[in-house]
Amino acid sequence: METSAYLDAVVDQTRTFADWVDGKDAATPVPTCPKWALADLVDHVGATQRMVALLVGQRMTEPSEAFAGYVPAPADSAQWRDWLTGTAAEAKQAFDSVADDAPVWDPSGDSAGVRFWSRRLLGEACVHRADAAAALGTPYELAPEPAVAAIEDWLATMTSRGYWENRPDFADAMRGSGQTLHFHATDAPGEWVARREADEVVLERTHTKADVAVRGPATDLLLVITRRRPLDAAPGLEVYGDRALLDHWIEHMNWVTD
Repeated sequence: METSAYLDAVVDQTRTFADWVDGKDAATPVPTCPKWALADLVDHVGATQRMVALLVGQRMTEPSEAFAGYVPAPADSAQWRDWLTGTAAEAKQAFDSVADDAPVWDPSGDSAGVRFWSRRLLGEACVHRADAAAALGTPYELAPEPAVAAIEDWLATMTSRGYWENRPDFADAMRGSGQTLHFHATDAPGEWVARREADEVVLERTHTKADVAVRGPATDLLLVITRRRPLDAAPGLEVYGDRALLDHWIEHMNWVTD
């Protein structure tokens, strides 16, 4: 996807998220993020979009000023819709103002800057909309193409050098000797093979045999690998090979929610 397409999708996903949470009880638990209530989820989504808008729009190569620019979500949930659509609009405007090669801080370690953050915001919007659906009992649907983009974001971010170096618990759990996992979306182009090495996880976009493979609709695959739906509750997915290897991977693909 092009950067502009990512941001258009961010605006679209955020609009739906905003409609869902508007006026709801701020204390509603979020079962897929057990430490969060609905207010925390809303705050995270909007504040992240504003932080990234600052990073990108001002071409920051160091993130402290963007972190310092944190603005909390309104306490009144009746204001959430306008606030969230506003943060998404700010993000889109920021990306529209820069070229893809503009120097921007990138925690992955790949110096991808603008491209990294455009994809990251889409992944955030898709996954956290699933959190809102779980909290509010709302059916979750996502077209295959953005689901594939969100899978790419999750896998690429989790296997990045930056994540490995900053999450020693993850690195210790993922160290391996060449074990391979194949993720295959069946309703849109998207295949990834992750190989666990002693000092990194190598991610390739390819079709090949692996120690374990999981295949099925992109949305089901996204929800399972992001721990938003148990594998046993996703009958559309098929698993071939070493199920324990896949279970271990999912168990340690746990984003920080503190």
